[in-house]
Amino acid sequence: MTSPSTSSAPTRVIRPTGSTCANCGHALSHVFADLGWQPLCESFVPASAAMRAEAFYPLIAYVCQRCFLVQVPAVVRPEDIFTDYAYFSSYSDSWVEHAQRYVETVVDRFGLGADSFVVELASNDGYLLQGFVERSIPCLGIEPAENVAAEAIARGVPTRSEFFGAELASELVADGPRADLMIGNNVLAQVPGTHDFIEGIRILLAPEGVLTLEFPHLTKLMDGNEFDTIYHEHFFYFSLYAVRNLLSA
Repeated sequence: MTSPSTSSAPTRVIRPTGSTCANCGHALSHVFADLGWQPLCESFVPASAAMRAEAFYPLIAYVCQRCFLVQVPAVVRPEDIFTDYAYFSSYSDSWVEHAQRYVETVVDRFGLGADSFVVELASNDGYLLQGFVERSIPCLGIEPAENVAAEAIARGVPTRSEFFGAELASELVADGPRADLMIGNNVLAQVPGTHDFIEGIRILLAPEGVLTLEFPHLTKLMDGNEFDTIYHEHFFYFSLYAVRNLLSA
C-alpha cells in the first residue's frame, strides 16, 4: 500500500489485513477508531523539505475481541521514532512537580535509601530521577533517545541510551544489583514488543521490588472523546483489565 502525498490523502483507509493482537495473537478486525491517513507525530518537516511530499500512514486503532487490548498496529520501527526525540519532560512544570511528589511518596513509603537501587524506563531528560540523585539514592535511567539521554547525563543522572528488554535486563543483572523500584511513566503504550519489555522488568526487578506504571486510562479517552491522543507513537490504549492480562502473562 503506497503512502499518498499531503495533497492526495484519502479520507478513509483501506483496512490492512493480517494484523494480529500484540498480546494474544488474535486476528484484529474490530475497529476502535479510524483516523485515516496521518503523518508521524513529532516528525517535523525542515524548511528545506517544505515543498516535498510528506509520508502518511494509516492510523487505525483496533480492539482485540479476545483480550480487549486497544492498539494501533506498528507501521514504523521504534528506532525511527525514538532515536532522536523532540519531547523533553522537563519542559512541563506541572509534570516535574508531579515527579517530585512521586519521589517524596515512594522514598517514604518504601524506605528507599543509599542501599537501594531505582531504575526508570524511558527516563527522558532525568526529570524524575534527579530527585533520587539529590537524595543520594543509586539510580539508573534507560532512555533510547540519544539527544534526550544526553540532557539527563548532563544534569548528573546516570543513563543508558538503549531500548529496554529481556537482553538488556539480563546484562544489567549480571553487572549489578536488581532494582528495588522500577518506574515506567507513559512508556508501556509506546513499546510494540510488550512481552519482551515486561519480561525485562521481571528479570531486573528484585524479588521484593516494586513496579509502578503510569499511563492514560482508556475510559478517560472514551469519556472525553480524546481522539487526538491516538497516534502512531502510541501503540496501545490501556484499561486496567488489559494491563492485568499483559502482566499476568
